[in-house]
Amino acid sequence: TNMSFIANYYYISLILQAICVIHCIRRGNQNKWIWIIVFLPVIGCLVYIFSEILTGRELRQVSSGMGAVLNPSASVRKLEEQLRFSDTFQNRIALADAYLQKGETQKAIELYESSHTGVFTENEHLLRQLIIAYNAVGRYDDIIPLAQKIYRSPQFARSRTHLLYAIALDKTGRPEQAEKEFQTMAGRFGYYEQRYYYGLFLIRGGREQEATRLFNAIVEEGRHLSSQERSMNREWISRAKDELNRK
Repeated sequence: TNMSFIANYYYISLILQAICVIHCIRRGNQNKWIWIIVFLPVIGCLVYIFSEILTGRELRQVSSGMGAVLNPSASVRKLEEQLRFSDTFQNRIALADAYLQKGETQKAIELYESSHTGVFTENEHLLRQLIIAYNAVGRYDDIIPLAQKIYRSPQFARSRTHLLYAIALDKTGRPEQAEKEFQTMAGRFGYYEQRYYYGLFLIRGGREQEATRLFNAIVEEGRHLSSQERSMNREWISRAKDELNRK
């Protein structure tokens, strides 16, 4: 039907945009290309792919990425086969990441934990993913030592794992330490997910007025964001509104 065609076109367009924008940012090409990709979704993406991505190896990576989005089960099966054929750290982590994305968190944890040995005990990607997996199953005590290993990493400060570290500190009875971490993520016009959770933290501590000011700031800032920024942060702005409406 026409409606299903439109829906499929819309989702394919979003997938293409996501792939191209990620590649664009990694290559540092955003000033030249990102507006073309955003405002000419399909045509802009195709031009970008043929201009910037279409080298054999990278084209295979893009095809693989689209296949994983459209058929995640097939991607997991392929990664399981790769691991059976070659039990390497890279293959273990690739499969664990796929399990985590698919919601098979316990399988992911088993692979991450079995890979967390030897020279790989300090591997940042493994530690970040394991923190995400532990948070999903409520293993907050286990998050803290892992987060402390990568705390000084430049990527940690603005990452979601920093937020999960703050939540873990709160969940394990260390509210003062948790608040210090939340406060480092409290800048204006950014950190919307982190600030939303800081607001919930304040409510749990009986600090309703501070939480209300924080949620109001999130909602007010949302009115001044670009359409792209607003889209990226819509969930947290909406949740902040919900909290204000409960009062």
